[in-house]
Amino acid sequence: MVNKVTTATVIGLNAYKVSVETDVLNGLPGFAIVGLPDTAINEARDRVRSAIKNSGFTFPAKKVVINLAPADLKKEGSIFDLPIAVGLLVEEGVLEEDKIKDYAFIGELSLDGSLRGVTGMLPLILGLKAEGIKNIFVPQINAVEAALAGEVNILGANCLSDVVNHFADVQIKPTVIDINKYLTDSAKQEYLYDFKDVKGQQKAKRALEIAAAGGHNILMIGTPGSGKTLMAKCFASILPPLELSEALELTKIYSICGLLSTNEPLMTKRPFRAVHHTASANGIIGGGSNPKPGEITLAHRGVLFLDEMVEFPRNVLEVLRQPLEDGEIVIARAKHSIKYPAQFMLLGAMNPCPCGYLGDREKQCTCSEFQISRYQSRLSGPLLDRIDLQVEVPRLTANELLNTQPSNESSADIRKRVIKARKIQAERYKNDGILTNSELTSKLIKKYCIIDKQSADLLKTASVKYQLSGRRYDRVLKLARTIADLEGSEDIKQSHLMQALQYRMSNPSG
Repeated sequence: MVNKVTTATVIGLNAYKVSVETDVLNGLPGFAIVGLPDTAINEARDRVRSAIKNSGFTFPAKKVVINLAPADLKKEGSIFDLPIAVGLLVEEGVLEEDKIKDYAFIGELSLDGSLRGVTGMLPLILGLKAEGIKNIFVPQINAVEAALAGEVNILGANCLSDVVNHFADVQIKPTVIDINKYLTDSAKQEYLYDFKDVKGQQKAKRALEIAAAGGHNILMIGTPGSGKTLMAKCFASILPPLELSEALELTKIYSICGLLSTNEPLMTKRPFRAVHHTASANGIIGGGSNPKPGEITLAHRGVLFLDEMVEFPRNVLEVLRQPLEDGEIVIARAKHSIKYPAQFMLLGAMNPCPCGYLGDREKQCTCSEFQISRYQSRLSGPLLDRIDLQVEVPRLTANELLNTQPSNESSADIRKRVIKARKIQAERYKNDGILTNSELTSKLIKKYCIIDKQSADLLKTASVKYQLSGRRYDRVLKLARTIADLEGSEDIKQSHLMQALQYRMSNPSG
């Protein structure tokens, strides 16, 4: 008689319910798995056989057929080991099908019957929760991560025998956690880099504060040694804490990629992904035969830092254009397409020319006009159009370099203003499905970025003088909205608009 055991599989960021159907037939001993399994699932035959025998149970000495339904859904990974073993134990009479029908099972088995951790646990649990499953067995090492889903009984087991004993006489207690404790603890974290250690560069610091407050893209252009990379590293220290919804969304992404720490099962701080210029386009946007998230998705709700931005291949930079505009990436393959979120802040740093000293007040530039033009043209106009703030970072003066007085503002002080501005935005957009000013659509800009006639005339003059595109025009308004929020102003004033315009340089050289 065929029995069914419930589990799930992940495709993209979504999980789908899977029924593991087990049938034991008369005939020569064999073990077949059907239903679009990958290599890891086919290898479960040997793992499950050894795990059952080494746990003290008998393995059917007949032909075993396992079907993973629905059969047209591709399955991968080792998460099916436990449900397959449970199905076989039902066939052997060790477990009763009526008792397990309200449970789901996820986990990889070792040869000795112990349960090993698996990736993608949180999305798996959320998918089963949506299907109405309330009791789920998982490896003990994944129990805390699984419990983040809430409203589900997570039963963490160390081995196959623990699962069997639960239905006999030694029941496993559900794992219970305080999810808010993780977020509270994250607010106390310390950072290695702090803006109080950055000398001078007040304009660049102000630009980074605005970028953090509104979720805007920013490009820093300056001579070597002016502090661009240091300020980029300090940028993480002024980012606001994650909201619970953002933390869970990030945890799903990092869980699928196997990047979660067992000690920190919930992502509690915004990601800061520093990518080397040798990265490929697929490494940036994601890909593979079964598409996995790339750097832009790993930087979701955080920062993607491209140091020496013009050293990246042109085709790699150009793939950023659509995600920067839409906040998501769709990876299309012949059989299916997968959508990943990519609402990240692009933080770029570059020199103004090949030698790095164009416009420097101390050292002469040795580049020809052709070299400078070719160097700067590596950043296309459409890509620059999507960068809200473009700021010059000049060489520090001798007085700034020799200044040892701790008079600079700390990251903690700047972060307080950023958090205050983010709270204003969260309250304003609570019914619009967005969190920051950078996510405003054209329709929402008309609703929330209202300016008076004097400011409109100023913007009209700037549009003609600097030949602003429609996209750049909108981004100036969004930037002005953020500056107004930082000052606690409900209305966008002319001073806010003028400050926004000064950060919109027409080309990298200024």
